[in-house]
Amino acid sequence: MTKYKNIAVIYGSDSSEWEVSCRSGEFVASRIDGTKYSIYEIFARFGKWQLVAYKKKDSMRVTFPEGSRPEINKNDFSVEVLGEKIVFDYAYIVQHGTPGENGLLQGYLEMLKVPFSSCSAYVSTVAFDKYSCKSYLRDAEIVKLAPDTLVRKGQNVDERSAKAVAKLGLPVFVKPTDGGSSFGITKVGKAEELPTAINYAFSEGPTVIIEKAIKGREFTCAAYFDGEKVSALPVIEIVTENEYFDYDAKYNGHSKEVCPAQIDDSLREEIQKTTREIYSYLGCSGVVRMDYIYAEDGLYFLEVNTIPGMTSASLVPKMVRTAGLDMTDFLSSIIENS
Repeated sequence: MTKYKNIAVIYGSDSSEWEVSCRSGEFVASRIDGTKYSIYEIFARFGKWQLVAYKKKDSMRVTFPEGSRPEINKNDFSVEVLGEKIVFDYAYIVQHGTPGENGLLQGYLEMLKVPFSSCSAYVSTVAFDKYSCKSYLRDAEIVKLAPDTLVRKGQNVDERSAKAVAKLGLPVFVKPTDGGSSFGITKVGKAEELPTAINYAFSEGPTVIIEKAIKGREFTCAAYFDGEKVSALPVIEIVTENEYFDYDAKYNGHSKEVCPAQIDDSLREEIQKTTREIYSYLGCSGVVRMDYIYAEDGLYFLEVNTIPGMTSASLVPKMVRTAGLDMTDFLSSIIENS
């Protein structure tokens, strides 16, 4: 017996990641169990929410051409389809970036008391901002954190650059604190290049984190609540042809994702244990992915992804397949236990 009847899969976003989000959302919608739920695909961008397609339980998928897509009624989170009013009783959020990853969409759903697949509004807000998330974890002593500093738009960039070099040395990574898919990120090896990198990161948001570059192997691991406990999926090692795992490496085939990672049991167990602990410490829900660097002096946390990529080629689906789990059953578990 399922808890829910009408599942709204929300994708698209207001950020640079909106196209990736659409691919993720379409994949998720195609894998949700159509014998258990009716599935409604919502494209949401810049406040305009429209029904792209729907598939009633045990029925075929129906799509709407652009220009005739029904508008979502945000007052009660519903839509009218062919004269029938459908009220959604669950939301599967696949919006990378704002508003689906930074807590805004979660806050809306919480006010309407509609259950959803991701972390709460509060946890999403903390986790989405790289500087806030690291600050939250700093005293937990779960994992090492690279030294960093924050720059806010309006501050003197040249002055902040000089202070960052004095504090962190070189090379450093410059990142928008609230971005994803490596948009706005630069690796800087020369002090004179730092102001340009900061201004480039500002194109994605008003705050920037400058982080000491940690040299090592890059790993990622996801965790989820299976109804009884927090479980970790298999570890993946990211091996990139580029200088780091940038947008080109992620989406244009310039990286290799080794799943499961070819590492000894002790490191695998450390990464999975750390992932479960961070998931629990932050108070996460749904499936959440953590990224790490394993350096000579140990494991460093990079960031948390509360709405990880969910295309057929994305990291979490690869982990699910490697774990021997069926993707449809996995998504049903997320829906029923979040």
